[in-house]
Amino acid sequence: MVDTFFKRELERLFGSADIRIGGNRPWDVQIHNTSVYRRVITEGSLGLGESYMDGEWECDDLEAFFFRLLSSRVDKKVVTVADKINKYLGKIRNLQCPTRAFTVGETHYNTGNDLFKAMLDTRMIYSCGYWKETNSLDEAQKNKLRLVFDKLQLQPGMKLLDIGCGWGGAARYAAEHYDVSVTALTVSSEQAQFAREQCAGMPVNIELMDYRDLHGSFDRVYSIGMFEHVGYKNYRHYFEIVNRCLKQDGLTLLHTIGSNQPCTNGDPWSCKYIFPNSMLPSASQISESYEGLFMLEDWHVFTHDYALTLKAWYEKFEQSWPELQSGYSERFHRMWRYYLLSFAGAFRARSIQLWQVLLSKKGLQGRTAIPR
Repeated sequence: MVDTFFKRELERLFGSADIRIGGNRPWDVQIHNTSVYRRVITEGSLGLGESYMDGEWECDDLEAFFFRLLSSRVDKKVVTVADKINKYLGKIRNLQCPTRAFTVGETHYNTGNDLFKAMLDTRMIYSCGYWKETNSLDEAQKNKLRLVFDKLQLQPGMKLLDIGCGWGGAARYAAEHYDVSVTALTVSSEQAQFAREQCAGMPVNIELMDYRDLHGSFDRVYSIGMFEHVGYKNYRHYFEIVNRCLKQDGLTLLHTIGSNQPCTNGDPWSCKYIFPNSMLPSASQISESYEGLFMLEDWHVFTHDYALTLKAWYEKFEQSWPELQSGYSERFHRMWRYYLLSFAGAFRARSIQLWQVLLSKKGLQGRTAIPR
């Protein structure tokens, strides 16, 4: 009777998103182990993800599955005991305190440069591309870098700070094309080593450093895909540090994934397997954190572009799997597929967002056309 109850509950939940168990459409699911019913109902997103990793269910089109699931807000209908505990812990603890700063670098960004090199564009930019007038991943990432640096109004000779530099592609592009010097920070030792090699001989200094240890004075500051690791208890401190390091006439740009409502913890499956200690900021959490320190100049939304970026990464990852599989398990293969396509579906459903926020210290004077 208990197993029948869980089966009916899952059928009801999936049915509200027009997803059928045992159906023949690409977004329908095939159950290989009946334990899935209990795992999903009692463990929520963690049970759904882990049971997929364990090969207990299949879906021909995971991206479409998650698009339907999240568009119908099915995720809001399952609240587990673990969810309540995680929410409580997120309120009483600083999950992104300095002693935890390097955890995401060690567990995610150090996964393997061979993996990221196979999956990403030629510059190894691990953030949303800008797909305006292009179908090429390389061009989309170049468009994004131009967009960031044109918004920042870079001029030759400026000192630029990159908080969360990844494998150094953005810092190198700025130095090459805008004639600036760059200080770039990362919490990943693998990224730091690779970035130093990529930027050798250029005016780019790569530091393995938590942003809270930062000192110096800069004309411009940007962060691309790092703010998701800051945590809501530290948002204000982040902007205070940027304010301290930015010259009076400076500009700063924040490129981040965003949440539709304030939260105090991340998704359980994603935090356990992909981005530990991470959480997505809401618009109100961001704006409250910079008020009194900066003026808002522009808030640019191009969420669907991240769905396109993730699908491009997924296609490259699957094409490269025959060369990668000797170094990674089949369970990792399923985990990474689930990660890329679940996020793609979430962006397409607008369950999560992609923002670029441009801020100034004193306010731009006169009429200013912000690049698009």
